[in-house]
Amino acid sequence: MKKTICLALLAAFISYTHAQQITPTPEQVKTLTSKWTGERFADGRPKTSDRLLERLKNVSLEEAWGYLRNKGYQNQFEGDWMVIRPDSVMTGRVVTAQYMPLRPDYDSAVKAQGKSQGRIGSPNSWPIDVLQNGDVYVADSYGKIVDGTLIGDNLGNAIYAKSGRGVIFYGSVRDVEGLEEIQGFNGWIKGYDPSYIQQMMLAGINVPIRIGRATVMPGDVVLAKKGGIVFIPAQYLEDLVLNSEFVMLRDDFGHQRLREGKYTPGQIDQQWTNDIKKDFLQWLGAQKDLPMTKEELDNYMKERNW
Repeated sequence: MKKTICLALLAAFISYTHAQQITPTPEQVKTLTSKWTGERFADGRPKTSDRLLERLKNVSLEEAWGYLRNKGYQNQFEGDWMVIRPDSVMTGRVVTAQYMPLRPDYDSAVKAQGKSQGRIGSPNSWPIDVLQNGDVYVADSYGKIVDGTLIGDNLGNAIYAKSGRGVIFYGSVRDVEGLEEIQGFNGWIKGYDPSYIQQMMLAGINVPIRIGRATVMPGDVVLAKKGGIVFIPAQYLEDLVLNSEFVMLRDDFGHQRLREGKYTPGQIDQQWTNDIKKDFLQWLGAQKDLPMTKEELDNYMKERNW
């Protein structure tokens, strides 16, 4: 099975590079994200739930990171960002862009392909054209700061108008003051510079990219906070959110019972006894503002391993 998947991915990549496609076909994107079994966008990306994206904002980076590590995804976090609005949280679905140092022959081929597809303007605006509401523009611009500014406030306004989100750039931006004036827009970037973009080229949209120590796929879900970013494979979003919400409820219960003096720290911090589990379930039943629906909680509890 693993061999079949690897061969399919290789075939998709060979087809992509041979044709000098700017964007993989929907079928190629489906191959790259084959673990997702739900609804998809027309471009092939997983169409994760808006409701889950909203609930994800309350999940800590540590919870999300720990969940993915337990699933074998060791390389989904990147920290050390300059954040335009550090006290805000951003979640959304990934649209990727890959940039490289300029090579004239390849750049010409990409621009010719773009012209044949009716793409308008400079290539660094093309990823913006494909954005939909709830998308986050994630670009690997290989850490280039001087002359690596992918956007200024004009493109920032276009990004927010289409997505209602912002950007994650492993590189830089210009016009930070103008970007700060776009209400709701946010950006996780590696630096700022007043220079214009030059000597770099767009190599692909919605292709696998590297963001620092993380591998990012089109359709991944981002959880971006001031401490860093976790890139979540779409197939794990629902379970990750439910698991994190359940842990938060357990913590709330434990903190309350410790304040009340009903249990000792040693009792709460180790495997719970049946009496504590029973108490927790009764406490859960009395809560009026659960983060999940009763049905979601019941289904989750059936699978929960205490």
